[in-house]
Amino acid sequence: MTQPVAAPPEVFNFAAHLLAANAGRPAKAAFIDEHGSTPYGQLDERVRRLAAALRSLGLRREERVLVLMLDGNDWPVSFLGAMYAGLVPVAVNTLLTADDYAYMLEHSRAQAVLVSGALLPALNAALVKADHEVGKVIVSRPIAHLHPSETEFEAFVAAHAPLAKAAPTGADDPAFWLYSSGSTGRPKGTVHSHANPYWTCELYGKAVLGLREDDVCFSAAKLFFAYGLGNALTFPMAVGATTVLMGERPTPDAVFKRWTGAPQPTVFYGAPTGFAGMLAHPALPAKDAVKLRLVSSAGEALPAELGERFQRHFGVPIVDGIGSTEMLHIFLSNTPERVRYGSTGWPVPGYQIELRGEDGQAVPDGEPGDLFIHGPSAAMMYWGNRAKTRDTFQGGWTKSGDKYIRNADDGSYTYGGRSDDMLKVSGIYVSPFEVEATLVQHPAVLEAAVIGVADAEGLTKTKAFVVLKAGADPQQATEAALKAFVKDKLAPYKYPRQIQFVADLPKTATGKIQRFKLREREAGGA
Repeated sequence: MTQPVAAPPEVFNFAAHLLAANAGRPAKAAFIDEHGSTPYGQLDERVRRLAAALRSLGLRREERVLVLMLDGNDWPVSFLGAMYAGLVPVAVNTLLTADDYAYMLEHSRAQAVLVSGALLPALNAALVKADHEVGKVIVSRPIAHLHPSETEFEAFVAAHAPLAKAAPTGADDPAFWLYSSGSTGRPKGTVHSHANPYWTCELYGKAVLGLREDDVCFSAAKLFFAYGLGNALTFPMAVGATTVLMGERPTPDAVFKRWTGAPQPTVFYGAPTGFAGMLAHPALPAKDAVKLRLVSSAGEALPAELGERFQRHFGVPIVDGIGSTEMLHIFLSNTPERVRYGSTGWPVPGYQIELRGEDGQAVPDGEPGDLFIHGPSAAMMYWGNRAKTRDTFQGGWTKSGDKYIRNADDGSYTYGGRSDDMLKVSGIYVSPFEVEATLVQHPAVLEAAVIGVADAEGLTKTKAFVVLKAGADPQQATEAALKAFVKDKLAPYKYPRQIQFVADLPKTATGKIQRFKLREREAGGA
């Protein structure tokens, strides 16, 4: 029986905790990007220098610092340096618009911005739009011409002696923000404490994934996402591993380059859409060309057929799980030792799961229910949004917005879609994901998304949007053929009544299919 994880002390600075954990390996590479390597000893010094530099600007405890940076060696220095100083880094998506950044600057009231040179034009456009003044902009690579109000990152760090002691923050003090996108409305500023990443490292990174000091980690999900933050920063540092960081988009070619380069990753974190693209790519590496020992998936449910194909090719299972920005990382997961494809696995030890019906009561096994989670890494609140905070964080429980079914045979959980994506056809719930996962088993189908549309009587019927593989045989990929294929594998009422072939599907920056955009198109007659 595993021993319970000790809680962090009352006075606890998570950045200082990670630096102290690696004090004995100063020469080992902590992070490697296209420009070079940052050993743990140098990381420690740079984090503390940046903390002192931010303090020199007159920033005070718990004031926010926007981090708008591409993945690279300066990202962990920025994030940890702000936390070490007792400030609150706000990590934001690098794929957004100037309007989005203007909102985030106003909403967070950020007093300084750490930004990659490539993203400086978008930031400057946001600063013009925002009704909020920022005291200092610190610019990381690449560097072009800087405005007098802007400072070059390296010079800013080098000009200050390392801060001798971390801010004496509390375990329950605000440590950082992540913005939760949601399907509608403005993004929500999700506030996490210093203790929260500690719990995800101990309960999932170490206890479930079994990460080791000799691992080389590589994540397709970027650091500004909760999933990527654990994958590529907190988890590897918690065990003294090395992380490969990549600023460019995680295309199959870019991922394969890192898999086969030096040092070769032993751990890869991806998402189902990415795995589908890689498996369909002509340059897919052979099993012997990579050194993967552990592969993780999250962001959306993993179709069984996709996991099975990946495992057949590489001899390594994909460990699928579900997490959220609100819970910081994964709370329901398969494990490297126990994988049930088609399910999201079992509760991570330390977390409790409940499936509730519309009456708020627990649903029996085999019936869909709303997923609620109880665990130590839940966010503190949505900043400045009391109504949504109360709706999501209910006592000790967090409402995920997902539908799940608990399987009676082994206690695993199967994904049923987002609560607002579940369809009721002829009075029976239909999971869009189940229909999508069946469609992608067809040899001609690359991706599929299913939504509900109203028929002439106003009754909900299913419609599928299908992306075909390059070179797919049009004789195989007819609407009638795909309908028959689904009918042969699922209950007849679940087959899509309409199928529309499209060139691509709307997605978030993490690769999640945005069904709500498809619904909007249908409503608008597009």
